[in-house]
Amino acid sequence: MFLNDIFMVILGLLILMIGVLIGVAFLTLMERKVLGYIQIRKGPNKVGLMGILQPFSDAIKLFTKEQTYPNFSNYLSYYFSPVISFILSLMIWILIPYYFNLITFNLGVLFFLCCTSMGVYTVMVAGWSSNSNYALLGGLRAVAQTISYEVSLSLILISSILMIMDFNMLIFSNYQNLTWFMFIMFPLSLCWMSSMLAETNRTPFDFAEGESELVSGFNIEYSSGGFALIFLAEYSSILFMSFLFVVVYMGGYSLNFFFYLKLTLIFFFFLWVRGTLPRYRYDKLMYLAWKSYLPVSLNFLLLFLGLKIFFM
Repeated sequence: MFLNDIFMVILGLLILMIGVLIGVAFLTLMERKVLGYIQIRKGPNKVGLMGILQPFSDAIKLFTKEQTYPNFSNYLSYYFSPVISFILSLMIWILIPYYFNLITFNLGVLFFLCCTSMGVYTVMVAGWSSNSNYALLGGLRAVAQTISYEVSLSLILISSILMIMDFNMLIFSNYQNLTWFMFIMFPLSLCWMSSMLAETNRTPFDFAEGESELVSGFNIEYSSGGFALIFLAEYSSILFMSFLFVVVYMGGYSLNFFFYLKLTLIFFFFLWVRGTLPRYRYDKLMYLAWKSYLPVSLNFLLLFLGLKIFFM
């Protein structure tokens, strides 16, 4: 019986991973379509019906290209950092609080913070092991940015955890039956929104891959499979961040159409911001994290702590 349970859990995880990868494929298609219409042009519309098979042809193209590596690179760490980055971004998805068959985490939020902070190392190693000045600069920028915004993410998350006094993702939905946390802590949810953008290296905070000055940043020396894995890791973490926002601030987890609609809307927000806003300045980005979000999140933390003690 025990072996059967383990087999079912592993099977469930495999199905989850395949689902995430297919989801990421269609998210890239959605992004190209949305950006196309924002810029008054058509997106991909040749491969398959309305370009629906475009992501799969891109994946086949990328994974069948020749893998190149620089002569002076540190080969092992250069080769394995995208792989580890990809594995970490998929590991976070175990946290989805399915009601059946999968692992339920009582300390899910802590696991999420551990996995995201491990992701910093893969970017740093990818930039350093390429042995290219541009890649190293991009890696250093990305590390500084991600560490800064992880502080703000953690503090904002602690306020929500104070409200429910639990680290389990499933508990969030129990406390949001009458009203969403988004309305109770509106300024914090906006801070979380922009911290999500910075954490996943998206426009207007995409300094890790600033084309104008760093020629693509930490992934400049990667081609074919390595680049595809970095790309997949980035998009699966974006999708998970959208999922986390819906769980924490927009009514918790539920297996209905409305939940997936909210998830799509949050991802659409990522694309909308990319199509609308120009890139921020790097010093302003750091200023925003340490001088704006840190005081705001600390003050809200004290407020919610006071309310919790007052009403207990």
